Amino acid sequence: MTIEEMNRLLRNYFLVGETKDVDFRKARLRDLMSAVEEYEEKLYEALQTDLNKSRDEAFFTEISIVKDEIRYALRHVKGWARDKHVCGSIAVMPSRSYIHYEPLGTALIIAPWNYPVNLLLCPLVASIAAGCCAMLKPSPYTPNVSRVLTEMIKKTFPMQYINIVEGHREVNEELLEQRWDLIFFTGSPALGKVVMAAAAKNLTPCILELGGKSPCIVDKEADLKMAARRIAWGKLLNNGQTCIAPDYLLVQTQVADKFMHLLDEAIEDISENNQIVKIVNDKARARLESYEKEPERQWEEEIFGPMFPMRTFGSLEDAELYVNNHEKPLALYYFGDEEKAKRVIKHTSSGGVVVNDTIIHIANPNLPFGGVGNSGMGRYHRKAGFLSFSNPKSVLVAKNHPLWMRMKEVPFRKSKLVKWLMGGK
Repeated sequence: MTIEEMNRLLRNYFLVGETKDVDFRKARLRDLMSAVEEYEEKLYEALQTDLNKSRDEAFFTEISIVKDEIRYALRHVKGWARDKHVCGSIAVMPSRSYIHYEPLGTALIIAPWNYPVNLLLCPLVASIAAGCCAMLKPSPYTPNVSRVLTEMIKKTFPMQYINIVEGHREVNEELLEQRWDLIFFTGSPALGKVVMAAAAKNLTPCILELGGKSPCIVDKEADLKMAARRIAWGKLLNNGQTCIAPDYLLVQTQVADKFMHLLDEAIEDISENNQIVKIVNDKARARLESYEKEPERQWEEEIFGPMFPMRTFGSLEDAELYVNNHEKPLALYYFGDEEKAKRVIKHTSSGGVVVNDTIIHIANPNLPFGGVGNSGMGRYHRKAGFLSFSNPKSVLVAKNHPLWMRMKEVPFRKSKLVKWLMGGK
């Protein structure tokens, strides 16, 4: 079956209307949970083979997050999907108004290789909860994970409801030639521009979860030992191959030498006592090695690996100026006094901020996750994901009231009361 035929199959099934039923959505979420539990061991093995990801790291950064999203959606999807009544106004009396959340339709979800389970299945949870049909595209750079996910999805769901296709760039290109009602893409800003350009042909909305250079600011008043350990952990998680990994350091001049010594110790300790995820392939390894020959490139491109360029700054304003003179990052990390942190939050723009730690904001599913500007658009996790895959349709139901209707009719001779009530003269 061609990708065009797959797309048509999904679209035709969505038009049947079955996916809009909330009980149907909950049943499919339970099916997904059962599938994840059935294939959990195979997923651990595949993550170990493709990325050398330990079972513990795979659980905390992949499987547990997916399960939590499913459980939460099962508890709350009925409330999310319920019509929300809103107040009317004098201009539309007598009537009632409400917002009806309808699924957008057919969604294309393209996942990356760095968290290949989490970043494919969490958007799928949102798609199912919202009532959409979905086409899934896992990354070819984690082939064993991709194979297991494909087997799992094909066994669990009929292809007219949720389908999955493997392949390289040519498959992505063919997928992007089709008309979708939503495209959810996780990857680099450069590829995000390609996706958005393709979506523009059909005015298709996009959720782009990108990346960029996330700064890590260390103030002279920070607890340097704590900062060093938490920054080292955030950088080495998945061996730096995380879209919200600290990308570069800005350290206040007075504490730079002491902090770098503590950071070296923290990195050495973590490296000795933890299983390090491998760099995904030779191409990625060659790119990282090129930074050693041309160090200044580290300040222009997202590193996506275990390298950590540093600059010092004099005043906090200097650090803010450096951040603001570059593309908006997906995350910003600040170590120091909480009052100063408020200033940094106010004077910089980023998808998210963590004060006195790194990465962990993604572990709070009640915080909508996403970027801004070059680091992406749209939000997901829990209700934010449901909303991203839904259209909040505005509905007004007018009542038949002859006197009131005559007041609003042309030539408005009987509308003095209405005009006065609306603040006119």
